[in-house]
Amino acid sequence: MSMDKHHHHQMPLTKSASRQRYNEWVFRDVPSDITIEVDGAIFSLHKFPLVSRSGRIRRLVAEHRDSDISRIELVSLPGGSESFELAAKFCYGVNFEITSSNVAQLCCVSDYLEMSEDHSKNNLGSRAEEYLDSIVCKNLEMCVEVLRQSENLLPLADELKIVSRCIDAVASKACVEQIASSFSRLEYSSSGRLHMSKQANCEGDWWIEDLSVLRIDLYQRVITAMKFRGVRPESIAASLVSYAKEELIQKSISGSKEKLVVETIVSLMPVEKFIVPLSFLFGLLRSAVILDCNAACRLDLERRIGSQLDIATLDDILIPSFRHAGDTMFDVDTVHRILVNFSQQEGDSDDEMEDVSVFESDSPTATPSQTALFKVSKLVDNYLAEIAPDANLKLNKFIAIAETLPAHARTVHDGLYRAIDVYLKAHLTLSDPDKRRLCKSIDFQKLSQEAGAHAAQNERLPLQSIVQVLYFEQLRLRNALFCSYPDDDIKPMHQSWRINSGALSAAMSPKDNYASLRRENRELKLELARMRMRLNDLEKDHVCMKRDMQKSSSRRFMKSFSKRIGKKFNIFGHSSSRESTNSPSRHSERTDSKITDRT
Repeated sequence: MSMDKHHHHQMPLTKSASRQRYNEWVFRDVPSDITIEVDGAIFSLHKFPLVSRSGRIRRLVAEHRDSDISRIELVSLPGGSESFELAAKFCYGVNFEITSSNVAQLCCVSDYLEMSEDHSKNNLGSRAEEYLDSIVCKNLEMCVEVLRQSENLLPLADELKIVSRCIDAVASKACVEQIASSFSRLEYSSSGRLHMSKQANCEGDWWIEDLSVLRIDLYQRVITAMKFRGVRPESIAASLVSYAKEELIQKSISGSKEKLVVETIVSLMPVEKFIVPLSFLFGLLRSAVILDCNAACRLDLERRIGSQLDIATLDDILIPSFRHAGDTMFDVDTVHRILVNFSQQEGDSDDEMEDVSVFESDSPTATPSQTALFKVSKLVDNYLAEIAPDANLKLNKFIAIAETLPAHARTVHDGLYRAIDVYLKAHLTLSDPDKRRLCKSIDFQKLSQEAGAHAAQNERLPLQSIVQVLYFEQLRLRNALFCSYPDDDIKPMHQSWRINSGALSAAMSPKDNYASLRRENRELKLELARMRMRLNDLEKDHVCMKRDMQKSSSRRFMKSFSKRIGKKFNIFGHSSSRESTNSPSRHSERTDSKITDRT
């Protein structure tokens, strides 16, 4: 709507600048009879054009008619001197252009000055309202600009419903454009069926970056309206990411405003899973920790991160601690809560899986929940190894992180053993009971051969743990030999056997217990060394057998070889057919007594 050929953006006027500016359009041949002061700017004007359009100025003049008032100060005028100059121009009949940049100011200043139809026909208020409804509210970009201009006009812009009209228009336009975009992607397949072609995420949502210019309170109202109208969650999430980057990274804002931005963005996130990028969630969580955001904000972020923790990296969960001196280097408590959230949602998904038929699952042998557990267990072990050297890390917190996941999450305990060994190195003053409590988290039967060999020689481990390592190492070697020669008189050791160190007599004194464990340790080490020597001999026999079989295939050779192999297994003792049916525990006791006699 044009009221002038040119549109000018003015700064607040000083006295000299004011005189120079209004001299361009004020009557020059008629002396001024009233002075208007707005925010320090002085306007020497004439009563007649002002009172003919402004009810407020007419009333002020009428109230002081006896005193022949010649100076009026307009306090708290919306938009300041710039808005008043536009209103004064309108009173003088000077044309200027109404745009999205000034229409909100014109609506507010016309309400303040009472420039309505009740006072004068075709007044400034009706002209601005007409432009707002017929032009601005039909264009999304112009609505955003009006909202931005309204930030400094609150609460009057709200009372005049300028803000609400623009917000409704933005939400409606965004929703309509997405519906139109969806219809434009409808196409027929080769079979004649109607389907929707794929589209890049948020393609066509050009308004996403435009909203980043808004202040956080108005932005919140726009996004809330969009969600109510049914705008796609992906678009909402993309807008939140764009706005956060603009406000938290590119702009330099105060801590209190930054805190408000983080808390508001978290409250606006879509409820759907996997809509918001995980890296963005971790970035917000770090900011929330630094800014000390409210508990609801942090817990919501932790819950969202926990739902997709299986795709997180070690760098993601290494959240620095920003608390008082003497605390841990990393925020262990936050990570623990994230792990608890992950474990709980995994448990919920397991409960849901029980109601689903196996035939409905894409992978009956390995559910997505199991895969996620395996990935998170590796992540946790790496995290433990990273935080273990921290001298301020309490044992209870370390154990709490290690034991958050269920026992079946780890198929191999090498990573957990490595982390615990790092903790033992960094905390040399740990008592023996604390060491035993720490090592209870390790299932030594799930150590690889390399990790088991390292643990067997690790003097930092408590003695009971070393005994368990040696026992399971012996178990592994015996079972390996049995698998290699299943027809020979070798009985495998079963996992149900228990070594004496697992259940020490309560009647024994601590000194006797310690001596007993030391003796068992020496015996197991000797037995392990002998078994390794026998295994090396058997491997050599393998090579000889293959070479001899290539030279001769006679039965006499096979018979002599069988006798030679039989002698190698004397270490385990020969049993009669009656003895071989005895329980494994009795066989174990007999074997142990032989080892003791030899040593």
